[in-house]
Amino acid sequence: MQKVLIATGNAGKLAEFKVFLPAEIEVVSYKELGVPPPEIEETGDTFEANAYLKAITVAEMFQLPTIADDSGLVVDALDGAPGIYSARYSGAAATDESNNAKLLTTMEGISNRAAYFHATIAFFDPQTKKRIHSDGRLSGTILTTPRGKLGFGYDPLFEVEGLNKTLAELDSVARKPYSHRAKALRTLIVPLLKYWGLQNG
Repeated sequence: MQKVLIATGNAGKLAEFKVFLPAEIEVVSYKELGVPPPEIEETGDTFEANAYLKAITVAEMFQLPTIADDSGLVVDALDGAPGIYSARYSGAAATDESNNAKLLTTMEGISNRAAYFHATIAFFDPQTKKRIHSDGRLSGTILTTPRGKLGFGYDPLFEVEGLNKTLAELDSVARKPYSHRAKALRTLIVPLLKYWGLQNG
């Protein structure tokens, strides 16, 4: 069993990691450490840069192997926005509701609703300085009205390609085959288990 700290204060993301990571990896959260999530300014200009920024900062802070992700919504008609600014799309005090409201307003009258979720997941071990990262993508369409109560972020507005359901209409288990974060994790797990000399049972 190998412990890894998940560098997120987002309960929805944490739940996904717990579902997707294999039993050989013990997930540790800020709550279990008894500390609040540290404030980390995301100054990178790519998803990968921000994911590593968070993973390395947190790993060195707590001296634990750490996984961090940076993910966001990429909308074709908005030239890739909100992209790396997805979490703060509507400003410094952004909430899921305000971000969704801004997205809907910005896309009024736009017929091309194609979009995708992108996730980059980065791993960093402060003892060995080992770095591993992986990417995942989920294609879909931006709706004009939200549907579903199970997700977070832009999930209620994002209808999964070929599924006729939004991410917010899928619980953490049902979204496992589709999630951009799950796809990135599946790619990460193989080299991660190999690094630790563990078997994925």
